[in-house]
Amino acid sequence: MENVLVNYLHLIAIVIESIGVAVIILSAIGSLLLFIKHLTEEVSWPESYHAFRTNFAKGILLGLEFLVAGDIIETVTVKPSLNSLYILALIVLIRTFLSFSLSIEIEGKLPWKRKA
Repeated sequence: MENVLVNYLHLIAIVIESIGVAVIILSAIGSLLLFIKHLTEEVSWPESYHAFRTNFAKGILLGLEFLVAGDIIETVTVKPSLNSLYILALIVLIRTFLSFSLSIEIEGKLPWKRKA
């Protein structure tokens, strides 16, 4: 019975990670299509480029959330070991750094400098 549950949780983790990858791919395609649309509508290059980068960064952030969620499920339920925990901690650390960097890219300022 426990083995069946672990197999289902492993499948759920794979599905969630696949959704994360799909979100990143779709955001890349959507951002690129919007960028092309802006250029054909004669929106200025800096505005088009900024919109592309902002939309794509938001898609990456959302995709990373799904990827980390899948990794957490995988680490906690499917293969709980100290080595897996270290790998998860490294993934979360990298994701936090990427999130922070992308947040600065999107907002144009440090998170603690935002207006309330």
